[in-house]
Amino acid sequence: MASAIARGIRRVISAAEIVELPLADGGDGTVELFLEGGAQPRTATVHDPLGRPIEARFALDGERAIVELAGASGLVLLADAERDPWRADSRGTGELIRAALDAGAREIVVGIGGSAVNDAGIGLLRALGARTDPPDALHGIRAVDLSELDPRLRSTTLKIASDVDNPLCGPEGASAVFGPQKGAGPGDVPKLDAALSQTADALARALGRDLRGEPGAGAAGGTGFALLALGGTIRPGIEIVAELRGLAATLAGASLCITGEGAIDLQTLHGKTVDGVARYAARAGVPVVAFGGSVDASAEEALARRGVVCIPILARPVALAEAMRDAPALIEAAAARLARALALA
Repeated sequence: MASAIARGIRRVISAAEIVELPLADGGDGTVELFLEGGAQPRTATVHDPLGRPIEARFALDGERAIVELAGASGLVLLADAERDPWRADSRGTGELIRAALDAGAREIVVGIGGSAVNDAGIGLLRALGARTDPPDALHGIRAVDLSELDPRLRSTTLKIASDVDNPLCGPEGASAVFGPQKGAGPGDVPKLDAALSQTADALARALGRDLRGEPGAGAAGGTGFALLALGGTIRPGIEIVAELRGLAATLAGASLCITGEGAIDLQTLHGKTVDGVARYAARAGVPVVAFGGSVDASAEEALARRGVVCIPILARPVALAEAMRDAPALIEAAAARLARALALA
C-alpha cells in the first residue's frame, strides 16, 4: 500500500517529500514486512491447522525473531470447506516458536492475527513441551503439566502482537466472537465456549492463577491465553510493530500522515493499524488521512473525532475479486485524487 500511495501522490505533486513506512498489526504480512526491512528469512517445517506438514517462514533480526501465527495456524492455509474449530490445531505456531529458539532468538514477537484455531493454544503448548490430560484432545482439557516446557523460554522475552482485546470465554470471548468465521455453527459456539472454560480451569490449576479474563486472552482462538501462560506480554500489534519500525521518529516534522486498511469498521477502533497510527500521529500533531477498501459510517465518525479523514479507495462499485486483484492500481488512483485535493487547497 505504501508504494502505491507514494506513486499516486507523485503523479500530481512530483516534488512531494514522501517517507514510506509499511506497517502491520500482527496479522498476515507481518513477517514479510520485517524481511523487507532487512531481517533474515528462516524456514521451518511445521504442521498446518489440520496436521499437514508445511514450510513456514519467520524473520530473524539479530537475537529477535518475528513469528506469524497466520503462516502456521492461519485461515489462509485452509479451504473454506476445511474450516473446523473442533479440529484446527495451533501446534504449528508452537513449532515455529521452537524453530526461532533453535535459531538463537532471545526475543520473540508473535503476531497472532488471522488464526484458524479455537483450541486455547493447547497445540502450541504441547509443541513446546507441555503435557495434557487427555494427551491428544484439543478441547475440554482436564489437566496441564508445564514442568517439561522448553527451558529456553525462561530466558526469552515473549511479545504477543494482537489486534483484539477479547477475553477467552463468554459472550465477548474467542468462540462467540470469532468462532463463526472459523467454521463454528450456532450450536457449536456454546459447546466450544464450555470446552475453553474447562481448559482454562486446568491451566489455572497448573499456573496458580487464572488468565482467562485477561485482555487478549481470547485472541487467535485462545492462542493469546496460552502465550500469556508462557509469560508473554500482550499489546496491540500495531504498537509493537510501530516501535520496532520507528514510527514516532518518522512522524516528527511531517505535515501529513497517510495510512489505511482493507476495511475501516468498528473493529478498526480497537487496536488495528489505522487506530494505532492515528494515536501516534495525534501525539506528533500530524493530521491523518486513512484509505479503506470500505468505510463504515460509524467508524468514520469516531475517527473524525480523533482528527482522521477516511477516504474510500473505490471510485465505483467493484467485485471483491476485482478489487483485490487491482488493489495497487486502485490505491494509487485514490492517492492521486487526494493529491489533487491537496494541490487545490
